[in-house]
Amino acid sequence: MPLRSDNSTLRSRNPVLRSSAFQNLPATTTGEPMTVNGTIARTGLLLVLLLITGAWTWNRFMTAAVASHSLAAGMSAVGPFLWGGLIVGLVLALVCSFKPNWSPVAAPLYAIAEGTFLGAVSAMFEVQYHGIVLEAVLASVGVLVVMLALYRTGVIKVTQKFRMGVVAATGGILLLYLAAWALSAFTHYNMAFVYGGGGTFGILFSLFVVCIAALNLVLDFDLVERASEQGAPKYMEWYCAFALMVTLVWLYIQLLQLLASSRR
Repeated sequence: MPLRSDNSTLRSRNPVLRSSAFQNLPATTTGEPMTVNGTIARTGLLLVLLLITGAWTWNRFMTAAVASHSLAAGMSAVGPFLWGGLIVGLVLALVCSFKPNWSPVAAPLYAIAEGTFLGAVSAMFEVQYHGIVLEAVLASVGVLVVMLALYRTGVIKVTQKFRMGVVAATGGILLLYLAAWALSAFTHYNMAFVYGGGGTFGILFSLFVVCIAALNLVLDFDLVERASEQGAPKYMEWYCAFALMVTLVWLYIQLLQLLASSRR
């Protein structure tokens, strides 16, 4: 009997935590079902892989930048890894999204690729704003802990209206990202506030996006818990761990932009 799924309980705006990913899953009559603890363990493993590759590109960037006293030299040293990690990460994200049963392999590879990208980006911010990476990391961990506590204690309840509100806001942000990219690529107009510029308005926009990313964490917590209660297959632990990391990466990058805007 396939795993039952319904849109009211298994829905998240995280693009890889799609409700369709939980539909028509094979029954777990053989083998162990997905668990919350298993998802937590795999999330931790993915973060470790991300940190390892991130530290490698960070060190490569810093060595080149310090030796030549040039930000451009650092970017030149890690440019292929930055763009390669970004492109490979996007491809693997699509693979995980549409083939959840491939996630035990694709998710660790995604973490490795994403680490090379984040390490380079973090180093670039660090050179320009000393100490900003540590602040962003601590802020990300703080938001994660707070949102988990609010969810577990029932302060924030995941109702249908709550889901619809977060889904609408996140969808609007995604469309704005796409519009900003298209305008900068094909016209001379630049929506600077989307990338952390634009003065006070840019700060307010970044703060709004941070809040929406934090609320997405709540939807992800709810989805993972409900999926485990319904007995999803074991490989879904990797899938959900990967999806949670996608939200955390988004939150971290947006916090970097917010902190950089505030320092300006």
